[in-house]
Amino acid sequence: MTEEAPVSWPRPDPRVGAAVTLRQERSSVSRRLAYVVISVVFANYLGNAFSYVLQAGPTPPRVAGSLACLLTIGYLQLRVFSRPGADLRSGKAYLALGAMAVLAFAPVVFFSEAWAGMPGFVAGSALLVLPNRVRWLAFGAVAISNTAIQSLSVDVVPQLVYYLLSPMVAGLVVYGLSRLPSLVKQLETARSELAGVAVSEERLRFARDVHDLLGFSLSAITLKVELARKLIGAHTDRALVELAEILGIAREALTDVRAVASSYRELSLADEIESARSVLTAAGVATVIAADHAELSPRSRTVLATVLREGVTNLLRHSHATRCSIEIRGADRLVSIDIVNDGAPAQADVDRGSGLASLSARTSAIGGSLLTQTTPDRTYRLHAEVPVDPVTEEPAHVARPAGPMIATRFAQILLTAVVIGYGLMAMTFAWYGYGKFGPLGITVVAAGIAGTAALALGLVSRPLVELDLPRRLAVIAGIALCVYVPQLVYGDPFSSVPGFLAGSVALLLPRVAGWVGFFAVAIGQGVIFDALGFDSVDVAWGIMATINHGLVLYALTRLRSMVAELHEAREELATAAVTQERLRFARDLHDLLGYSLSAITLKSELTHRLVTIDPDRARQELGEVLEISRQALADVRSVALSYRELSFDEETQSARALLSAADIEVTVRIDQCDQLPKDVKITLATVLREGVTNLLRHSKAEHCEILLSSSPSLVTMDIINDGIPTAGRKSRDGSGIGNLTTRVRALGGDLHAGLTPEHTYRLRAEIPLN
Repeated sequence: MTEEAPVSWPRPDPRVGAAVTLRQERSSVSRRLAYVVISVVFANYLGNAFSYVLQAGPTPPRVAGSLACLLTIGYLQLRVFSRPGADLRSGKAYLALGAMAVLAFAPVVFFSEAWAGMPGFVAGSALLVLPNRVRWLAFGAVAISNTAIQSLSVDVVPQLVYYLLSPMVAGLVVYGLSRLPSLVKQLETARSELAGVAVSEERLRFARDVHDLLGFSLSAITLKVELARKLIGAHTDRALVELAEILGIAREALTDVRAVASSYRELSLADEIESARSVLTAAGVATVIAADHAELSPRSRTVLATVLREGVTNLLRHSHATRCSIEIRGADRLVSIDIVNDGAPAQADVDRGSGLASLSARTSAIGGSLLTQTTPDRTYRLHAEVPVDPVTEEPAHVARPAGPMIATRFAQILLTAVVIGYGLMAMTFAWYGYGKFGPLGITVVAAGIAGTAALALGLVSRPLVELDLPRRLAVIAGIALCVYVPQLVYGDPFSSVPGFLAGSVALLLPRVAGWVGFFAVAIGQGVIFDALGFDSVDVAWGIMATINHGLVLYALTRLRSMVAELHEAREELATAAVTQERLRFARDLHDLLGYSLSAITLKSELTHRLVTIDPDRARQELGEVLEISRQALADVRSVALSYRELSFDEETQSARALLSAADIEVTVRIDQCDQLPKDVKITLATVLREGVTNLLRHSKAEHCEILLSSSPSLVTMDIINDGIPTAGRKSRDGSGIGNLTTRVRALGGDLHAGLTPEHTYRLRAEIPLN
């Protein structure tokens, strides 16, 4: 070795790639970025080794042999280890790793130090392929083996340290190049799943609110209509009072329809107390209500009002109580509600997502509790406690999955390790040339390398650090001083890491100016090598190393930013999915219940006018109101259930039971459907439910056939009956056949409804399976 330049050394060349799919419309751009970075870095690394082979003696056998080995290494790395989606736990991957090890170590016999950079591929590939504990042992073993092999011909300590560091740093870059894109893919999948979870949670919230708000209102209307029909004629004044309350409840229910569809509705505890008193009295339940509590926050007040509403609703539905006491007490911190009645229900309503399960979830969400108790004397007690002022509510879906944190942290650790590794490798050059640098020179070089690394890691690669253009230029100037002062003062271009300057320029300046500056720094480094009297191999190495180091800094920094942007984009997608679900829910709810509640309101107003002048007509109108309210209550339950994931098997059994109960002869022929995709089975269950509901509601069928047949490419379901549908309520896009058509077409299928040549009515859904 000479003091001028250790020209026989393999130079530090990273392999890095960083490209992720940010948004779907930009995914192809990200993939192209990854392939460009991979191709450039790998080409430089392999080209650097080939240049040393040529320098040592370009005989035909050496040229052909080295090219064959290098191209095979590049092929294995790109097509086996770094290929997205590759199975790295397969026998093929292990076989490729063994071949890579042979190609990285065996040619050392022929090419000596020129081949000392190839073990980095083995180290990185070992991290990708081998199990967790073994891979790091193999990683260290590769670095130690490289050092041991080179020690047979080299006895200078700085060089041996270099040969130890080189495969470790290169291995980390190979690992990051191959691992990070797959991490981003996993993140994208996780965020897509999160969007689905967000929609599911929103559906359950809708179902719960429909049950809690509208179920009570419609139950109250039904009870009051029955009472008003009995009072007409004998107690007209009381009938008028009940009709007025029916009108009030119906109008409030219309408001609730809009409230549920838009956002969580804040309930009035005082209003709910009066409503409970009125409904229980109308049902003939002797009621005592006592309320003495501190001022409540809106959230606690709404939860208590919901508990009261649900408790009274369950009492009316599931018990035969004659007495009920409601007591609300509270102090500075907690407020409790007790609803006690003498008709313990046979079975508490704990249906999924509603009833007591819903109340328990709501009270727990604000730090409260709920319990129920049945005593031997058939007394039933519902007790709930809530804080007067609960802690601030966390926004929905504030919990973020581990994916983005893991990916971002991984990118930062990898970048930090690589930057420090390249800095240490640059220091080995100064250590080797200690006689030329002296103590002061070594200190200057160390300070320059440390300053470059600190600015790159502390400012350039930090996405949260926002710099205006003057400060960006100042950072670039600081890195330039750290890079060029040791080179120019001591005449040694190996004494710094100019690639970090190139990468910083690309990151901090506008795109065009940044890349022009990037290549200007790289070419400038070649000019410096040439001006200081180095040969063409070192000039080429200076350019390639600068490009590679710059790409490491640029790509890993951009990767971390892209991971964060992808995370935000997926958050937006989840929010958009929830918003879309809200719109669909609002449309369905309006179409299904808006008509019913409007009809109840109009007919109640008419009845109110007819009570004194035409009692018989008034009773007839109330009979229709009663029928509409019962149907609307059934619709509420249907809507609530339809926003939960349906089971096709359960829907088939339910359809058979309902049709049989309605004296309709039913034939069910279902092909094996266990292998159908989940979304197809849910859609078919929805079609079956709606088809049977429409049959019962709008036809006078005596026979019904439910047929499902499937082939490898298509599944078809037919619901056929011999009762021509009567003119029912108009089916709009948001419900009925229109809504089913939308759901089926979302899977690429089609839905048809109409008369057949056999004078039957058929509803057919066809969904492709490919």
